[in-house]
Amino acid sequence: MPQFPIKPSKPPGISATGDLLAWTQSDIENRLGFRGGRHTNVNHLLALIIGILGTVIVYGLSVSVLQRFPYTEPVAAMILRPSNQYTMVPATIFFFAGIAVLLLKARKLGFQRRALDLAAVPDEPEFTLTEGTAATVLSRMHSMVDQTRYFILLNRIDRALSNLRNIGQVNDVSTILRAQAVNDEDQVASSYTLLNGLVWAIPVLGFIGTVQGLSMAIGQFTQTLQASGDVAVIRTSLQGVTAGLATAFETTLIALVFALVLQLWITFMQKREMAFLDECNDYCHSHVVSKLRLLAGDESGARGGDRDLVK
Repeated sequence: MPQFPIKPSKPPGISATGDLLAWTQSDIENRLGFRGGRHTNVNHLLALIIGILGTVIVYGLSVSVLQRFPYTEPVAAMILRPSNQYTMVPATIFFFAGIAVLLLKARKLGFQRRALDLAAVPDEPEFTLTEGTAATVLSRMHSMVDQTRYFILLNRIDRALSNLRNIGQVNDVSTILRAQAVNDEDQVASSYTLLNGLVWAIPVLGFIGTVQGLSMAIGQFTQTLQASGDVAVIRTSLQGVTAGLATAFETTLIALVFALVLQLWITFMQKREMAFLDECNDYCHSHVVSKLRLLAGDESGARGGDRDLVK
């Protein structure tokens, strides 16, 4: 069977945007001077630093700006209340760290999606994938990026075609693509472990603040009951009671709002990442599996693997 020449729609090494896709130079974490997490995983140290910086900014704005306006002064009072700080500070750090993880994941996902625009496998209808053309496609793909292992889609195709080039078993291509698709889904799910822990920890900190505030209020109320008929003493004691109740309810309110925002954003990002993985599966079906040349000994196995490939 004659080998069809590969006619790239753009010069080798050039993406749809006209540039080499270099993960080491374009990944947001690498550009900030931190070690980039693989695929859409995020460097947790960078997220923690951003969380601390965000907390410092919020407290700075509360002191310098929010306290000066009548409409924002109650918010500043909740944030700056001394009895709230034991739980408010770590809860705020966790919240902004979670926001940082989600923002970084969004940037990294956008970069991963650029691989879908690469013409890694020729679009010509007459082109077929064999042991011979697989080597050419791999060389073409490696010329478009710095390393294929940094890209979810290209890493999946690289593993499958490397097997085809080395072993020549067409039916193994579908099996490898299916297994790698499962691995990618597991990796994406594991990248949300820290976020799920933060969503759990923030309300717990709020409840700790609630217990702390109620304890303060009960202690002050006991002093109020022990006070004699002195109105001034009773008034002072009641101020301590209300301060404790404020701590109890404010910390819970803020923590629940933080957790709600994070959980909604996490759900949205998970949906986007799952949609991207589905696009990778479709790409592999359209540009890899559908172009395999079925040899006599491989036809039944390849068809079976094609049916089993994750959609």
